[in-house]
Amino acid sequence: MKEQEIERLTNLKKFETNLYNEGNKLICGIDEAGRGPLAGPVAVGAVVMKKDSLIEWVNDSKKVTEKRREILYDKIIEDSLAWSVQLVPETTIDEINILEATKYGLNLAIKDIINQLQKKPDIVIVDALREINTENIPYQSIIKGDATCYSISCASILAKVTRDRVMRQWDEVYPQYDFAKNKGYGTKEHIEALKKYGPCLIHRKTFITHFC
Repeated sequence: MKEQEIERLTNLKKFETNLYNEGNKLICGIDEAGRGPLAGPVAVGAVVMKKDSLIEWVNDSKKVTEKRREILYDKIIEDSLAWSVQLVPETTIDEINILEATKYGLNLAIKDIINQLQKKPDIVIVDALREINTENIPYQSIIKGDATCYSISCASILAKVTRDRVMRQWDEVYPQYDFAKNKGYGTKEHIEALKKYGPCLIHRKTFITHFC
């Protein structure tokens, strides 16, 4: 790994390094993917990385190419102590709204992490979300955490890759919407297809009222 990349990753991990120095041993990073799309689930990723983890290319998932995200997905899992990605379906999103659906997925992910570790993490760090159920684990909500905290970046990649894979599968069922390309986001082509064909099973009804 190049010295410049080591320096970047070390800076990305500064927040966690401070938490380790304060006595925290298990740090759970959490992020979501898919709050904005018109179709498909929201994915919430949670991960407890090994203390010495420093994986080349890790960054906010939006700043990493799709090809690299797929490679990083496996590396992150290999370098983790526990990980989870929870998919909350469009029906739940329509029922309780996207914010509450994301918080619900976060709680499921934390419970899964606890089950894997057979103990609670010492702290949860999450990208921006507040008023969340962390099973009585202390948490810190960090604005733009996916771009400034290593563990949250790792969680964002796990969530993004998982959701993208799901949307590529749905593309095989509903090719007219080109989910493999747009991943359910409201691109011009997606909206035109939505107007032409109407909604399918995985469209979020509360998101598409202006288009149908």
